[in-house]
Amino acid sequence: YQVAVAVVDRMGVTQVMIRDRYAGPHTPSTARGKAWTAVSFRTNSGELARLTQAGKPQSGVRQLPGVVALGGGLMIEGGGSLLGGIGVSGGPGGEADEACAAAGIAAIKDSLEF
Repeated sequence: YQVAVAVVDRMGVTQVMIRDRYAGPHTPSTARGKAWTAVSFRTNSGELARLTQAGKPQSGVRQLPGVVALGGGLMIEGGGSLLGGIGVSGGPGGEADEACAAAGIAAIKDSLEF
């Protein structure tokens, strides 16, 4: 997929941003927002999207500045701690973005368990 990928630290500060040259212009900010959302709420952004649908008690969360309640943002955990988050944007839907993010985490999983 032609995507952008953002990695944030546990405080939500962007540490890495990469973007395929053909990814849409909105993808860097969306990827960053997904990663920040996962870290900020300590919930993967796809799960937060389900929890905050219209009519749900937590639906107001979607109105907070910076929240991107779409699939594709995952927490990065290692050694029993939250280390940061990864967000992917540009795939054909949140499930594809989430699969890409999960593959990225899986590729470095051994390095995370220090």
